[in-house]
Amino acid sequence: MTFGVLAAAVAASSPPRDDVTPGVLGFLVVAAIGVALVFLLRSMNKQFRKIAPRDEAAVPGDAGSKPGPNATAPNATAAQEAPE
Repeated sequence: MTFGVLAAAVAASSPPRDDVTPGVLGFLVVAAIGVALVFLLRSMNKQFRKIAPRDEAAVPGDAGSKPGPNATAPNATAAQEAPE
């Protein structure tokens, strides 16, 4: 009988004042982080759309570098070597 009375008293008591709950401030912080995340994702997608797609028809050995000022066209070297 004593155990039942003790259990009822513990169950009916309020939580101690030392317990911390997130409350409204915790919700507002999480909501603000979520809103900021949405805007950051939208901005990132906009920046990704600005990037030009890579040319798939490029030579596989070509790393996207541009030819130097002394580079000649492939047909120009054949024309220079041929005697007239």
